[in-house]
Amino acid sequence: MQGEPLALYIHWPFCLAKCPYCDFNSHVRDTIPQARFGAALRAELAHEAARLGRRRLTSIFFGGGTPSLMAPDTVAALIADATTLFDPAPDLEITLEANPTSVEAARLAQFRQAGVNRVSLGIQALDDAALRFLGREHSATQARAALESARALFERITFDLIYARPEQTLAAWQSELHTALELAADHISLYQLTIEPGTKFEALYRSHSFTLPDEDEAAALYDATTAITAAHGLRAYEVSNYARPGSESRHNLTYWRYGDYLGIGPGAHGRLSLSDGLYATRRHRAPEPWAALVEQHGTGQTSQDALDPRERAREMLLMGLRVEEGINTHRFAARTGLTLAQAVDPTILHAALDEQYLTQTPDTLRATPEGRLRLEALLGALVL
Repeated sequence: MQGEPLALYIHWPFCLAKCPYCDFNSHVRDTIPQARFGAALRAELAHEAARLGRRRLTSIFFGGGTPSLMAPDTVAALIADATTLFDPAPDLEITLEANPTSVEAARLAQFRQAGVNRVSLGIQALDDAALRFLGREHSATQARAALESARALFERITFDLIYARPEQTLAAWQSELHTALELAADHISLYQLTIEPGTKFEALYRSHSFTLPDEDEAAALYDATTAITAAHGLRAYEVSNYARPGSESRHNLTYWRYGDYLGIGPGAHGRLSLSDGLYATRRHRAPEPWAALVEQHGTGQTSQDALDPRERAREMLLMGLRVEEGINTHRFAARTGLTLAQAVDPTILHAALDEQYLTQTPDTLRATPEGRLRLEALLGALVL
């Protein structure tokens, strides 16, 4: 076993329908080629393991797309391969994303039997009108039923909600969030609705088919979110993620702490420490061409670019200031080759410290709750 610990991301690109807000690499097919893509994922995993060596494996995350559309036998085979090719940590976290429409209790049980020990449900809303607006294929009743099934099967569950929706009032969101947290277990992801380029929502928003809450309304919704989750015992450990202590997503913390992760499947990205540096990897985005590349060459990787110290520092700052714990200055220097002082604008840093958007000690640089509320603008000015 050698090198940085490794997180493994497995991308399943297929969905039942394309949501109007989604800019992820997801694709709708009349018939999903299960056998072909299952075999290609296993082949690419074996190819990567052969060149990386026996790294310590800390997490596996099946993302998409809709991974719950995968055959459970394929999930089981990939878990078995990963835990054979790498050295699994004793507390290996294995997460699978699922939608209420695509998963019923029997299939959730099959995923649990396959080795999945954490499930992430794409609920998005507990209001039927909002679900229709968001293009979701399930009802609020189906969402609650899926949550109940998941709670009976998995020690750890999480689910997503989208808020700051058109015409959503503060009182309505407070009520919906209280209901959600009574159903939740240890973790929840709460995202403000954003308009992403190239999505159906972008065209509708540009044509004034709907409006979003203004900046003050969105801030009030965010403040209420933080207060209500805290009252239920969940901490805002990242900008959009809330957990009971010890229940944070270990896989996502690898990203935010700028650790090594291997991404396999169409369009998957990675950050890998090799003998001569840190590399950014990328795979062919379109599913069928990716599968063809794997069948021909063992991998669908299309680029592997060395990251220079400035690029590593920028990425680590952009990721690390999202989390409550902030950035460890000693790890920052070891991982990037630069000190924090060399990577940030000193004038902006001092101003952000004075405004209490950031706090700094010899060991850490952290964004305060006020700073995380303004993080996008702050990072744009701070990071060189």
